[in-house]
Amino acid sequence: MGAVLILCGIVAVAIAGWRSYALAREALAPFIHDGDPTRTAIERSQPLPMRPRVRGFVRSVILSVGWLIVGLYGLYFLAVGRELAR
Repeated sequence: MGAVLILCGIVAVAIAGWRSYALAREALAPFIHDGDPTRTAIERSQPLPMRPRVRGFVRSVILSVGWLIVGLYGLYFLAVGRELAR
């Protein structure tokens, strides 16, 4: 049983770490690239919570943190699996 938990923990940490990194990179991309000036001018006229870039940023950050939580759960699996393997 310990080996199964260790394997599941390793898989969870690897997948969650990669997905969290990818979503964090996606969230920060609009800050690096200027984007289309016309689209930026149109979005400036909208309220802050209704702007597509802001909504995408918030969505990506929330999903990234969610994947980090899954990764922490995988670390918990590793710790319990090591205790059971003794």
